[in-house]
Amino acid sequence: MKILFVTSPGGHLGQLIPLQKWWAEHSRSWVTFKQTDAEKALSAEEVTWAFFPTTRNIPNALRNMALALPTLRRLRPDVIVSIGAGVSVPFFIVARFLGIRTVFIECIDRITLPTLSGRLCYPLSDLFCIQWEEQRRFYPESVNIGPVL
Repeated sequence: MKILFVTSPGGHLGQLIPLQKWWAEHSRSWVTFKQTDAEKALSAEEVTWAFFPTTRNIPNALRNMALALPTLRRLRPDVIVSIGAGVSVPFFIVARFLGIRTVFIECIDRITLPTLSGRLCYPLSDLFCIQWEEQRRFYPESVNIGPVL
């Protein structure tokens, strides 16, 4: 299986690293921002650097949308997995048009309010995962996978 992880650095990336036991056995690539923690954590991985910042930044959202199409055509992943944040949205939109499966995991620290990325990616996701049962009221069709730590 070919996996493309699309994530912000910091805590978002930090929640995907503990899943290494699962993802290490698959062909994979990453899309994230070129920041020190991401460069260090992914030094042995294939990474496509996205445009930052994305939080309510329309020009960079459009740049990342333009980055998504050639990246997805080049890598041809079977599935995109994201735990947020903003960089996931353009990749999920393009993935939908290309017929690529998507999995979104809502952040562990957003228990009482949904994230903007989660709300935007929910209708675009083939599988939407939550980490707390309290998150289900925002995402009724989600699957509770429990805390990813």
